Amino acid sequence: MKFGLTDNKPVVLIFGGSQGAKAINDVVTEIINKNMNKKYQIYWAPGPKQYEIVKNEISNFDNLQGIKIVPYIYNMEEVMNVCDLVIARSGAMTITEVSNVGKPSIFIPLPNVSNNHQEYNAKVLEKVNAAKIILNDDLTKERLNDEIESIISSESKIEEMSKNAKKVSVNGVEDKIYAEIVKLVK
Repeated sequence: MKFGLTDNKPVVLIFGGSQGAKAINDVVTEIINKNMNKKYQIYWAPGPKQYEIVKNEISNFDNLQGIKIVPYIYNMEEVMNVCDLVIARSGAMTITEVSNVGKPSIFIPLPNVSNNHQEYNAKVLEKVNAAKIILNDDLTKERLNDEIESIISSESKIEEMSKNAKKVSVNGVEDKIYAEIVKLVK
């Protein structure tokens, strides 16, 4: 497998967007420090501004097994394609990317955003049984780890959630956005 991980365990991709997500980073740090990820590997981008903080908070950072931590992911589609499960905030582009590559997901919507749009975004995939939602206030290491293990423990569940994610996929979204921008500019 790519990215320094092996083929013998599922890979969980975790990211919080370009700025990172402190709540997610704190919980993932606890999962790693408590060695709770025995059944899966982690590919994690805590965000460029939070990378050094995470690096200092993780014991044994330089000798982690089955865990790859990078400041930022520039090749997101490639990384998503080799992972088994995605954990992230639920911005519109993330929802689009996840559904386009057809990955099961766990979304932790950013609280206090206008009209609660991240939670509504995540519900699109939750309604078709392609995603689980954990609200920011409900996020704990135990809850996240339980949700991860629930999904990755069953190959058929991963396949079903993947198929369901693809059902809501919107192809050519970049072209549609560009066309709308062109209309507004004219």
